[in-house]
Amino acid sequence: MTKAPVFATLGCRLNAWETEAMKTLAAQAGVSDAVVVNTCAVTQEAVRKAKQEIRRLARENPGARMVVTGCAAQVEPETFAAMPEVSLVLGNAEKMDPGAWARLAPDFVGETERVLVDDIMSVHETASHLIDGFGTRARAYVQVQNGCDHRCTFCIIPFGRGNSRSVPAGVVVDQIARLVDKGFLEVVLTGVDLTSWGADLPGTPRLGDLVLQVLRHVPGLSRLRISSIDSIEADPRLMEALATESRLMPHLHLSLQAGHDLTLKRMKRRHLRDDAIRFCEEARALRPGLTFGADLIAGFPTETEEMFDGTLRLVQDCGLTWLHVFPFSPRKGTPAAKMPAVPGPVIRERAARLRMAGEEAARRHLDAQVGRRHPVLMESATLGRTEQFAEVVFGEDRPVGAIVDATIRGVAAGRLAA
Repeated sequence: MTKAPVFATLGCRLNAWETEAMKTLAAQAGVSDAVVVNTCAVTQEAVRKAKQEIRRLARENPGARMVVTGCAAQVEPETFAAMPEVSLVLGNAEKMDPGAWARLAPDFVGETERVLVDDIMSVHETASHLIDGFGTRARAYVQVQNGCDHRCTFCIIPFGRGNSRSVPAGVVVDQIARLVDKGFLEVVLTGVDLTSWGADLPGTPRLGDLVLQVLRHVPGLSRLRISSIDSIEADPRLMEALATESRLMPHLHLSLQAGHDLTLKRMKRRHLRDDAIRFCEEARALRPGLTFGADLIAGFPTETEEMFDGTLRLVQDCGLTWLHVFPFSPRKGTPAAKMPAVPGPVIRERAARLRMAGEEAARRHLDAQVGRRHPVLMESATLGRTEQFAEVVFGEDRPVGAIVDATIRGVAAGRLAA
């Protein structure tokens, strides 16, 4: 008896979107009795977790073919090809190719190479597969951009994803309209370097142009979110949309990474500390009530206590609410891996202090919501999110995927209670 393929996703939202597209491609090819692991390569720890997940899934699915893909497979194909559990390694371009999945079909005749990973830098288009969503009626993710032209010293992702490339606006609009027709009320635009969207398209439109076009041409879309952006590349039309379009959610996740100019320069970032603070002030002036999430790295090589203090103070100076804290992990093949390292215990201690600052900032935001009414998108029968992305717990079931008005009555375990 054949079994449907099992899929596991590690890493970012873009990986999650691509897993959904792969499910469709695998189904169209008639693939069965397979396990597909979509890996992340952002840190060496992510690669270790990918290996751990592969071994676990191999134990739980004896006899199934193990397919490994994603950024770690793209960057280190030989690492996964050497694992006895692995049957096939697919690159990031190949995993979006119907022909690659046809090789896994039961009726495929011919030789199948164990490693199908080509030069990602030679890829000039990004897949624009249409998918029906993520198995719920709460929120859908739409890939609008892939790859990155920047070379931050800590980041291996450009070598896993290739150079920046954009999905044309018309394709994005059509896909979102299709998702809205299927009942989705909220869509998230995703990409590796989202604010670079459009640079490779005719007329070089900007992300703000895409946002305004989506909102104009898909009037049935209730909520539009944009995933992590580089604040220094936010264009005037994006700021206009933030100020004038209530359906663009008042929550931005910023790729800040650090709060000291020398650290930022050594990271090869494109902004300085004051640029980040200025952006947050301007955005909040345009959209009162806006909340910010941010990625921050603790213990980047050469980071002194003074440099770290600049990052710690950035939480308050930028008015950040939701933090993603990353203890620095050297990634083989990146310039930062060769820089003088901060001792591991210091890195962990600084990461803990950053997380504590983030928890305090989130608690202040949540406490301020008590007594207020919020429209909440239900992600499950008893859990939803506000427009500012705070989680809300309900005592009684609500329809999944619906937007319900709720009065916030308290805060419990880092969540709002309605």
